[in-house]
Order: sequence, then structure tokens, then C-alpha cells
Amino acid sequence: MRGNFFISFEGGEGTGKSTQIRLLQDRLSGVGCTVKVTREPGGSEGAEDIRTMLVTGDTDRWTPMSEALLVFAGRVDHVERVIKPALKRGEWVLSDRFFDSTVAYQGVGGKLGVDKVRALQHLALGDFAPDLTLVLDIPAEEGLARAGVREADSNSGEDRFERVGDDYHRSLRQSYLDMCDEHPERCKLVSALGTVEEVAERIWQQVSPLVIKRECS
Repeated sequence: MRGNFFISFEGGEGTGKSTQIRLLQDRLSGVGCTVKVTREPGGSEGAEDIRTMLVTGDTDRWTPMSEALLVFAGRVDHVERVIKPALKRGEWVLSDRFFDSTVAYQGVGGKLGVDKVRALQHLALGDFAPDLTLVLDIPAEEGLARAGVREADSNSGEDRFERVGDDYHRSLRQSYLDMCDEHPERCKLVSALGTVEEVAERIWQQVSPLVIKRECS
């Protein structure tokens, strides 16, 4: 068994993924792991250019299919240039979003259809997948409120998806809950309610078995 793992963080807007990734990075580093933190959309130079096109502008800027194709174009570059080389070097990879986001955002929220997204996923990535996916969960309305505060503080302009509408975001949450039911061996539901420290401890309960496997490998 190899001593490093690929972990993706998923969830709707405002679930606190970025904060929790930083905390997990610190904890893994503290037990001797080398950690690569990355994100989607983005993660590589080319994929970051695509990210700008996806997360800014009018909410109807892209059709669901064109949006999904852009996402996968960036993802292939991200995987080949960043994720796979890091894993080959023996690093743990923590990614803020991966292909489950496309299932939720374009497949369900955008009504492209899960089957079409899965077909694109297989074409683009084959059987490459995270070892563990942590789905951070809070009610959609609370997540949007948090995301609104974040955007007001940063003024990044990266709020295209947040502006789509409440029904869209409720459908995203349900799609993530469904994923955890459908793929319980990989997707683990983590409540994002409570303090940052409480959420971090819930995450560590899911990740620590991988650390034990690493130490025993």
C-alpha cells in the first residue's frame, strides 16, 4: 500500500472547505506528511485561465454542456500537470473540489444530466479518482449567507455560481447527499455546522485511518 493519498473536499457554497483544507494540511504536515494543496476549477496554469471564465460573468454565460466541457478541459490539465506528479513524488494531495462538483453543479444543478457528466468523466479521466472525498454539508441558505460575506470581504468577482438562485443551491446540496448514499466507500458526509475546530475534528476522524495505513505500509 502506498503511503500517500488523494483527498477531495466537496460541498455547496460557503461550507468552509478552504479553511478546513488548510487545517488538515497543518495536521498532516505535523505527522510527517508532505502535502500538496490545490483547487478546482483551476490548480494548473491553464486551468486557472479556464477558472476565470467559469466563475465570473453573467449566470447564463455558458450552457450546461459548454460549462462541463470547460471544467473537464481544465481538469485534465490539472490532473496531468499537478495531481499525478505530486502523487508520484509521494505527496498527499488535498483538492478543493474535483469531479463530484461537476456532477452536482452541471449534471444536477445545470440539468445536463448525471449520465452525461459521468460519460465525460470516464472519457477524460478513465478510472482516476480520489481515495477519499469529504462532503461538507450545511443548509444551502446558510452556505449562501456565508459565501456572501466572504465575497463582500474579498470583492473577488468570483460569485457567478452563487448568484444562480436558491433552488439551484438546494439541488446541489441534495445531489451531494445522494452521492454519499451511492458511494459510501469513498464519499463521507461531514457536518459543517459548529465551530471550525469541531468540523476539523470530524474531518480528522475520517482521515486518520489513512494515516494509520500509511504508518503500517
